[in-house]
Amino acid sequence: MSSWIELLTENFDALASGFWVTCRLVVGSFLLAAIVGTFVAALRVAPSKWLQRAGGVYVETFRNIPLLVLLFIAYFGLRRAGLPINTWTAGISALGLYTAAYVAEVLRSGVFAVSRGQIEAALSLGFDQRETLRRIVLPQAMRTVISPLGSITIAMIKNSVIVGGAVAINDLLKESRIIASRTFETEAAFFWAAVGYLLLTVAATLAIRRLEHRYAIRR
Repeated sequence: MSSWIELLTENFDALASGFWVTCRLVVGSFLLAAIVGTFVAALRVAPSKWLQRAGGVYVETFRNIPLLVLLFIAYFGLRRAGLPINTWTAGISALGLYTAAYVAEVLRSGVFAVSRGQIEAALSLGFDQRETLRRIVLPQAMRTVISPLGSITIAMIKNSVIVGGAVAINDLLKESRIIASRTFETEAAFFWAAVGYLLLTVAATLAIRRLEHRYAIRR
């Protein structure tokens, strides 16, 4: 065990750098997933059948294509097509858009959990469909689905390891691989990588529990 601690102290800067890169990747992807997922969820519950179908096409497309394939398309495919896209843009876009499909479905289930009476009351007060969705339905839907969104966030943190391997971002796992190849201490290097990801997922879990305690609707 002393050799594992020694490896940590000698390579702390590299591991900390990889940890910070992973945090940036997760935060950027989460923000994109939240924005796009909310928009797609609004399409899925819109009164227009065409908008519902457009949202459904997005969800079924991104939910059923593996993340690794999306990463190859976003980076190698677009670059070959002549679009100068860097690794960060490709990684955040692929992971964020992939996760947005799951966010949209969770929010859609939350929208359906809002009672029809509240929607009808808002419409009777003069709100149009868009205002009713924005001011009445989505805020309640967000509170209803805090726990499922937390599970999606944790899954996204774990999926971020695929991004680093596919588009050569020096995230926590990539730095651990470099350390393992240089020191031949494979078990120790990946153990500390696992600790880093555990810290992220535990922090996300605690944040979600705090949000649940404060905002979640209990039925």
